[in-house]
Amino acid sequence: MKTLYEATCVAEGARKGHVHTPDGPIDMNLSTPKSMGGEGGDGTNPEQLFGCAYAACFGSAIEAVAKAEKIKIDTKDISVTATIGFCKDDEGFCLEATLDCYIPGVDLETGEDLVEKAHEVCPFSKATRDNITVTLNLLLDE
Repeated sequence: MKTLYEATCVAEGARKGHVHTPDGPIDMNLSTPKSMGGEGGDGTNPEQLFGCAYAACFGSAIEAVAKAEKIKIDTKDISVTATIGFCKDDEGFCLEATLDCYIPGVDLETGEDLVEKAHEVCPFSKATRDNITVTLNLLLDE
């Protein structure tokens, strides 16, 4: 396996601390949501960061699958909304994810096929496979 890119990220102070990347693009405070026993606040949290990363990566996977299958889609209008749940089960803490995928201009069959195939190739989907529950939804034009 050839590494194409590596990102270095630093978290200090756990869920009430700060995250940054040494090269500068990310530099933000963290806050623990009230529903998790925290004080809330203006900072982000690991679930939001993970959701943003998963949504962006999954959108790119949809684009890659469409390109490989020569399906014309408007890539600038693709959107993926990731809802990340933090939960507790018998073994401790866990995550769950729902990905709502919007691919403008595709029919139901094509869209479902793209989403399923994207789930097979997306690195975040591979990393979470058989570890967390991931629900995939296709949103269609009305």
